[in-house]
Amino acid sequence: MSIKLSICIATRNRGEFIGETLESIAAQCTSSVEIVVLDGASSDNTEQVVRALQNAVPALRYFRQEKNGGVDRDYDAVVGLALGEYCWLMSDDDLLMPGAVDAVMRAIERNYSLIVVNTEIRNLDFSQLIDGNRLSFFEDRIYPPSQLEALFEQVSGHLGYIGAVVIRRDLWGARTREQYYGSYFIHVGVIFQWPLPNDTLVISQPLVSIRFGNTQWRPKEFEIRMIRWTELVSSLSSISPEVRARCYRSEPWRSIKSLMFYRAKGTYDLGDYQRWVKPRLASRWDRSKAYAVACFPGPLANLIGLIYCSFKYHDSTIHYLDMKASRFFIRNWFRQA
Repeated sequence: MSIKLSICIATRNRGEFIGETLESIAAQCTSSVEIVVLDGASSDNTEQVVRALQNAVPALRYFRQEKNGGVDRDYDAVVGLALGEYCWLMSDDDLLMPGAVDAVMRAIERNYSLIVVNTEIRNLDFSQLIDGNRLSFFEDRIYPPSQLEALFEQVSGHLGYIGAVVIRRDLWGARTREQYYGSYFIHVGVIFQWPLPNDTLVISQPLVSIRFGNTQWRPKEFEIRMIRWTELVSSLSSISPEVRARCYRSEPWRSIKSLMFYRAKGTYDLGDYQRWVKPRLASRWDRSKAYAVACFPGPLANLIGLIYCSFKYHDSTIHYLDMKASRFFIRNWFRQA
């Protein structure tokens, strides 16, 4: 039987977590589903974990690179290794929920260009539910090609999580991808490069459990969220400037509130100011404010952040947990001392 769905994972140094991820997928595999893992030169036991599972999971194919190409290049490469009609760009530490593959396989039969899956967020060991409906959608939604901007406005933030993306492999291959290497969000660039040929389905039922607080790029979060994401969004000519402006700031590094937020999280410091913010600010006054935030006492910024996030607003719980994960959170601060 031909492969309908390839679940594609680009990984590096995830030996502690990838086994559980693969087991959650393998339990749902059929003869028309494969799992493709591309290892970006892991230095831990990732290879041993995956190869041990291959004996029990014939649908699992593993490829190891001698050199890490970066997340964008590696996801592009793993799609190139896939055989399926569709590719699910899965993360390497989260879990598929029961019935997830069946739900996507049913959707595939309707020839969508793109399928977006909803998610839930749990704590590190999945024992506590943090957000049971990340998209806050309660019914499936279909976006025709003419509604690309509506799709962007309502779903692009969710698509920052790559595991939400199921895309036709031929569509991925037909679009320009190299320009998004280094953006950390190649999938978003591919999707919104220009209108999709067929409809997009957003599945409202959460199909992936995200392991909160386990991202590998937290030390680079300021660069990724404030600079790379902003540059990517500004490059999307298929989305009007008005829609982009409604969704995201064009120069978020000018916001003292945003800078203080990242300072409280422990991901904005003098190094980030010198490399990313100072060259983008012409005004001496603006530079002095950004510099002052970078020098602001981290533990005090974190305490202010914890107090602010204790008030209820959208994502306040997630932001509060982010503050507790900061190197400036008092418990972490004393542990480092």
